[in-house]
Amino acid sequence: MLHHGSDATPQAVDWTRIDDVLLDMDGTLLDRHFDNFFFEEELPRRYAAKHALAFSEARDRLMNMYRSVEGELAWTDLHYWTERVQIDVVAMHRELDHMIGFLPDAEAFLVSLRRLGKRVTILTNAHRAGVEVKTAKTGLHRQVDRIVDAFEVGWLKMRSEYWPTCQELVGFDPSRALYIDDDEQCLAAAEQFGIGRIFHRSKSSSQASPVPSARFQSIENFQSILPG
Repeated sequence: MLHHGSDATPQAVDWTRIDDVLLDMDGTLLDRHFDNFFFEEELPRRYAAKHALAFSEARDRLMNMYRSVEGELAWTDLHYWTERVQIDVVAMHRELDHMIGFLPDAEAFLVSLRRLGKRVTILTNAHRAGVEVKTAKTGLHRQVDRIVDAFEVGWLKMRSEYWPTCQELVGFDPSRALYIDDDEQCLAAAEQFGIGRIFHRSKSSSQASPVPSARFQSIENFQSILPG
């Protein structure tokens, strides 16, 4: 019997019953260390310098701003944040792109999915401008069939409205789809919609310890769900 919060055993997935693999980008395939550093350290540092604030005060202000639009498209809209903080956050992404990269096992997993003949779609809450910087750096777009950002769908993935529209865009059978994300709210919305197999990615950052989910079956390594 499989327990939530534990790594899946190899036989946990019957790959003959999966046509579509839906993957989150940041924190699932790409190292979330970049995003954490960007929004929690570097942007507050620059905001502090711009407004002559102490770092802690600048960070608190930005955290409150982030929370005020959480769950809305503005939350990940880089143009919105550029206007709101009066700092070009897209240019900052390009400037810091040396920090953007795959999590250690991600590229091998994508190769394995191709070998298994699965259609692989990236579903990301990220803004298109950020996706462009990240794909230019990693070549991720060349390793998958399609990347769908939240702005194409019109909702973030944690919203119930997201999934029917996403299904229309991508054209998958929910019962024959497998979805992996490091965000429990996004997984909950997918589960409610009826996505057949769901896994939580517990190791989202190379610089942080794994954080297993109490609600969903967690995997630290993709290898654990591939055929033996």
